[in-house]
Amino acid sequence: MSELPVLISRDEVMRFLQNEDLIPRLEAVLGKFSERNNAEVIQPLRTTIPLQKYNGFLGIMPAYVAHEDILATKMVSFYQRDKDSVLPAHQATVLLFDPERGNVRAVMDGTVITEKRTAAVSAISAKLLMPARAEVLCILGSGPQAVSHYEVFTEMFSFREIRVWSRRRERAEQFASALQGPVTVCSSVKDAVEGADVIITVTMATEPVLLGEWVKPGAHVAAVGACRPDWRELDDALMREAVVYVDSREGAAAESGDIILSGASVFAELGEVINGTKPAEREKTTVFKSLGMGIQDAVSAKLVFDQWKSQQLRANTKAP
Repeated sequence: MSELPVLISRDEVMRFLQNEDLIPRLEAVLGKFSERNNAEVIQPLRTTIPLQKYNGFLGIMPAYVAHEDILATKMVSFYQRDKDSVLPAHQATVLLFDPERGNVRAVMDGTVITEKRTAAVSAISAKLLMPARAEVLCILGSGPQAVSHYEVFTEMFSFREIRVWSRRRERAEQFASALQGPVTVCSSVKDAVEGADVIITVTMATEPVLLGEWVKPGAHVAAVGACRPDWRELDDALMREAVVYVDSREGAAAESGDIILSGASVFAELGEVINGTKPAEREKTTVFKSLGMGIQDAVSAKLVFDQWKSQQLRANTKAP
């Protein structure tokens, strides 16, 4: 008989998933993915089921990382909510399997995993691509992804100024007041991004909100929203003038409206930069189009599960 799966809560995932442990694992698996060895990393494109009645989608993201023997899948729902809705825009659950037996070893909150691994990959893109003397950080959006990005970017880098903009100013003010450090709330996207060295877009926009004419030459943009082929965050001018990096070429070609609708060409995957097979064009304006990958969820889930097991071992050792 297979053992019942472990249930790992949101709070536990939050506690176990620390950036200092997560980021090296994400860098390693991104590099492995870009080697294109199908025996090492197996990750089909995300399967998406439209929920037209509720203006949402259900995504299924399986992955197998052979060299670490990690088999996992994430189920994530995402919705275009009305501005006054109290319902979450994203929710997720991750299943971690025993690859040999085929049984589920753990069921864990995937929303925190999504937030933290997405922000961590954006931070990796900034480490590789942002200007050498980046002083001004701008965040467009004020939801959970904005919070996770603020946390990892202020943990990894030092900025002289941090700005935020949101469609609803009160949301931006709530975001700023809940943080540890000073954040300037801006009234317009233009005011927020002008002169910024690093721009993070974490919006639910379906039409461009960031225009290339506002972006400082040499800035780095981490574009996280617009995960559907007909959604946009960035305009044509920015997409065509910037050097574009992605997490997955196949994912970008199928899912990124910013790339598909602008006709922009992809210069490299982050994994190729990590592997040294493509250069980091720091002196130019760069865009990292993030879509998220099942392998990122898989290594995150394995880290959480390993930390959970270590905690259980310590607790059992202390027991009389």
